[in-house]
Parts: sequence; structure tokens; C-alpha cells
Amino acid sequence: MQSHTQETQSELTPEMALTILKEGNRRFVNNLKAHRNLLEQVNETSEGQFPFATILSCIDSRTSAELIFDQGLGDIFSIRIAGNILNEDILGSMEFGTKVAGCKIIVVLGHTKCGAIIGACDHLEMGNLTTLINKIQPAIFNEKTTAENRSGANINFVNNVTNIHVHLTIERIRRESTIIAELEQEGKIKIVGGVYDLDNGKVTFFE
Repeated sequence: MQSHTQETQSELTPEMALTILKEGNRRFVNNLKAHRNLLEQVNETSEGQFPFATILSCIDSRTSAELIFDQGLGDIFSIRIAGNILNEDILGSMEFGTKVAGCKIIVVLGHTKCGAIIGACDHLEMGNLTTLINKIQPAIFNEKTTAENRSGANINFVNNVTNIHVHLTIERIRRESTIIAELEQEGKIKIVGGVYDLDNGKVTFFE
């Protein structure tokens, strides 16, 4: 499989980009890999890059977007930060990925058993991590179904917060970036959320 060129990137629709990610995750779950010559891809991308997706995910060592979507060099912009939180720098990176570099899709990807989510549910305070975790608090506030044991020890509560956090992050992207919102309204990009399951390697997209 070769790296994307400007031509192949331009021919993709947002729906096609999502399909590529779904098919890649399906290969990953089934322990299959598309045939790639990575050294060849180094050469193919040495003069430029034409990725089709921008993916915001967690820094968790088990959630590499390139691996779980079976993608190669030059295929995706991978933005990784604890708790897949959003800030101005990340929004700027997304704007570059879509408006400038031509990506067709933005994915906000949470994952099960996320340490940052669990820490937020437990109201952890630790240095600069406190500021990061505070960005997850709106998802905890919006979780209304759990009346008791609203802590990181409650798996269902953590899963609910994880899902809500993804949805709220997507809402913020649309609200805080007029560039991305306009691209989506024009049908040039798609913004989707999903959660990666650490137990089985499957990504469930919210559609």
C-alpha cells in the first residue's frame, strides 16, 4: 500500500475517509495488516504529505492511532494528549490539518479505562495534571444517570463520562473553530467521535 498523494487525497470524500478508518480497525482487530513498505513510504513522503485524517486521541501507550487503524506514514495527523482534551493549540493543529493540509475527517477518540478520565472522576490533584484533568469536569457534570458511587471505581460511570467527554469535545470544536465549522457545513470534512476498547481493540464510532 502506497502513501496518499495530492490526487488520491483530493478524490476522497469524508465518508470514504471514515470507511478507510473502519476497515483499518477491522484489520487490526483480526490481526491483519495491509502490506506496506515503510522505507518506500519514507521516500514517497519526503517531498510532501497528504494525510486524509486528523485524529485526537489519548497519550495512553496502548492507543496509537496509526496501529489501531492500520495506517502508514503520511496517512494521518495524530494529536495525542492525556484524556484527549482540547485546547487552542490542538484546535490550531486541527485547522492546519483540515484547511491547510486537506484532511477529510477529524476523529475525537476516547478509550476505555482512561487514566485521565478516572483521575477526573476521583478529583485527583497533582501538579500541572490538575489543570488538564479539570478540562474533563464538564463531562462529569453532564453525566446524570449515576446517582451513587460517582468515582473512578465505577466502570459504568467512567464509561459514561468517557462517551460524554468525546461528544462535548466535538461540540467545542464546532463552537470554537469557525474554520472547522465552515468546512463541515460545506461538506468538505466530517467530524466524528469514537471510543477504543482496550479489551478487544475495537473502535466504536458515534454516528
